[in-house]
Amino acid sequence: MNNAAQRTSEEVMILDSVDRFLERDVRPVARDLEASDTYPQSIVDRMVELGLFGATIAPEYGGLGLSASTYATIIERICTVWMSVSGIVNSHLIMAAAVQRFGTDEQKQSYLPRFASGELRGGIALTEPDCGTDLQAIRTRAVRDADDYVVNGAKTWISNSAEGGILAVLVKTDPKAEPAHRGMSLILIEKGPGFSVVRKLDKLGYRGIDTAELVFEDCRVPRTSLIGAQEGRGLQQILAGLELGRINIAARGVGIARACLDESIAYAQLRRSFGKPICEHQAIQMKLADMATRVEAARLLTESAAQAYDSGERCDMEAGMAKLHASEAAISNSVDAMRIHGAYGYSREFNIERYYRDAPLLAIGEGTNELQRIIISRQLIERNKV
Repeated sequence: MNNAAQRTSEEVMILDSVDRFLERDVRPVARDLEASDTYPQSIVDRMVELGLFGATIAPEYGGLGLSASTYATIIERICTVWMSVSGIVNSHLIMAAAVQRFGTDEQKQSYLPRFASGELRGGIALTEPDCGTDLQAIRTRAVRDADDYVVNGAKTWISNSAEGGILAVLVKTDPKAEPAHRGMSLILIEKGPGFSVVRKLDKLGYRGIDTAELVFEDCRVPRTSLIGAQEGRGLQQILAGLELGRINIAARGVGIARACLDESIAYAQLRRSFGKPICEHQAIQMKLADMATRVEAARLLTESAAQAYDSGERCDMEAGMAKLHASEAAISNSVDAMRIHGAYGYSREFNIERYYRDAPLLAIGEGTNELQRIIISRQLIERNKV
């Protein structure tokens, strides 16, 4: 996340526009839309106007071409207001990144301008009913039939699947391949015959954004839908995209952790007990100090990961560290904020209970925190061999 002195005038203008958008179009309606689990169509329409669906897509394809650092700053600011809004662009941009980094020239020319404009929005379909973290265990099949693939299988917990129009779907093109990842491919599937949204999932938090279960039944797509035109590269392609996704999750964690801190600082100066504001009690002061330290540490880790991504370096360890720490910071700060707010933190009249419900998702999405620890430790050994 570039500091103000490093940002270009265009980036400053974009961030200012995002701030105005959040205050005018999101904050006044976030609580009601979240409570009713209503898809925020008017907010999405405004995001299209702002160009956010093309945030990290190259300008040659109509995108804003923002760095991961600036994009992470946008996500952090969004999540201080309503985390669900960030998910509407995150999955979409992971899909776009896969096409931009690995797609054929024809795929880039065909899809990226429509992704950037928001005309065609979507996400990624990885998780299956019996497969989450272990992606090599997926069962969805894509079988060649002349110039087409015929796709059969099921996916679940897929964001942007009900309201979006296209998904990058991880499939098995060779289920007998050893190791399994050599038989996995990534295919773009637009909505059409054989592509069914079975049901929208009811969630504890992260409400408003559509998260659904899908079924592909003899879904026929052209061979040209295979990202990169070469089978067996799908797992590597999506893992590369998940580096950006994990930076997004880390930025979300920073945003929620900061929102919890900001609201707790304000409340602690207003709420009084034993004849003085509770911010003058040492127990509260200690919580606020820990909360602030978590925010700053999470922000610095996220900045480091984003800078590594922008430089083109391998950054799975940095992204994993940022995602791990920032998501845990969000969870811890939401708990401390609820304790500082007392009974009011448990009430739907305040935002704290929403942060408390939203934060745990960050420890699960884009690879569980247990997986992040494994990734980090493996990279530590790989980079420090004796």
